[in-house]
Amino acid sequence: MKKWIKITLLISLGLLVSVLWVIARNVEQRRPMNSPNILVHVDGADALLNKTELYDRILKEHWFIPNQSSESLDVRKIEQEILKLEEVNKVRVYKNLGGNWKIEVWLRKPIARIFAKNGKSYYLDSEGVTITKSHLHTANLLLFSGEITEPLFRQDAIKIINNDSLKNIRKLDEIYRISNYVCNDPMLCALIGQVYLERDGDFVLIPLVGDYKIVFGTAYSEEQVKDKFTRLKIFYKEGLPYEGWNKYSEINLMYDGQIVCRKRNKIE
Repeated sequence: MKKWIKITLLISLGLLVSVLWVIARNVEQRRPMNSPNILVHVDGADALLNKTELYDRILKEHWFIPNQSSESLDVRKIEQEILKLEEVNKVRVYKNLGGNWKIEVWLRKPIARIFAKNGKSYYLDSEGVTITKSHLHTANLLLFSGEITEPLFRQDAIKIINNDSLKNIRKLDEIYRISNYVCNDPMLCALIGQVYLERDGDFVLIPLVGDYKIVFGTAYSEEQVKDKFTRLKIFYKEGLPYEGWNKYSEINLMYDGQIVCRKRNKIE
């Protein structure tokens, strides 16, 4: 008899727990959601998007309506929509108990700004992706201008690098190689401010200090870019301190294993 009593009590307890769980779940699903806790991860000083801007976009697109129920909040859809934003690299959206939910966003890191010949400008991120954006909160980036006529809207330099037919007609992959190298070298980052693309396809670097130009030429491979910048850094460390910033009007890196300098005319 006692055995049946225990079994009955266990079954009753199980049913009670199940009923309470269903009630708690229904209450939680009907609970109005609070505003999200937004966390934005920025690699470096240049932020393409801040918390206020992201929240304003979420409200504008009606991905979230204040005080909507937990049951109607589709975190998967919100995650997918946020990931479509050009500035966003990765995102996580999840709900917690008590009407709380969180959005965690990892932004793309801009390394250069490109001014196309048609008057439009784009940002290039550390993974070689172009971004359409009218402003940055800070914009201390390497600037590219000149004979840049190729399409830049939502382009991927890595795809160009891996496509032999595109490499022959595009310059974005070369822009990415130069900007990525400069961005990751503190010395060059402090010395080079602008890069100009000539009509013949050669790049010219404009330093932040000194009235001269650096003829860089092409940037067809990482090895070529590394070699040219290595020679330039050696020249900066061993040559310019003795010769002075104003002795030369041009420093040419186009010739293998050499640096050819053009002296400034005395009348200049």
